[in-house]
Amino acid sequence: MQAARKAPLSASGFRIQCNKWAAIVRLLLGEIPERTTFMQPGMRKALRPYFELTNAVRIGDLELFRQVAEKFSSTFYTDKTHNLIVRLRHNVIRTGLRNISISYSRISLTDVAAKLHLVSATPVDDAESIVTKAIRDGGIDAIVDHANGWMQSKETGDIYSTQEPQLAFHSRIAFCLNTHNEAVKALRFPPNAHKKELESAEKRRERQQQEQELAKHIAEEDDDEF
Repeated sequence: MQAARKAPLSASGFRIQCNKWAAIVRLLLGEIPERTTFMQPGMRKALRPYFELTNAVRIGDLELFRQVAEKFSSTFYTDKTHNLIVRLRHNVIRTGLRNISISYSRISLTDVAAKLHLVSATPVDDAESIVTKAIRDGGIDAIVDHANGWMQSKETGDIYSTQEPQLAFHSRIAFCLNTHNEAVKALRFPPNAHKKELESAEKRRERQQQEQELAKHIAEEDDDEF
């Protein structure tokens, strides 16, 4: 992202490549890139595959994710990002599961598998494994009733009573401070510009000598008038 910001506007190919990799990395980190990233002048067409990929990850639709990956597979292979995009499947499932846990207080594992579009020989068992892992990792706040075969979400508490808002503000402030520091470091000045304002020793001697001669001349004129 720093390289993309510092790159000249004429280096459009380099800036496009930087934005592609930055979008993939942010998705792998569980973040969603801003829409403006894909709408920059001269980049909209090149970043279109990554915009649709981001949309699929954002809504947690595994079927849409498959369609986008197949539709732009040649582009992803050319950009050498296909291996990273394959890893995004877990992020899509996690996002979809989080949306389900928010929307339903209780839902059967069969419906969870159907909504996640899990394609396997035992989709219910896969759904149970995915839900259990998400609960263990802290991705969702729910419990699994293995006897009845459903997932029950816990009531959402007051998020402002936790430290999450403070951590979010801290990360944003740290990002702004890092951006400011990078901007200060990137400031450019003409070489040896400060030396123009400095007086050389020879010129200083000449100026002092002229001042002494002028003072002596003025003193002699004052003596003559007196």
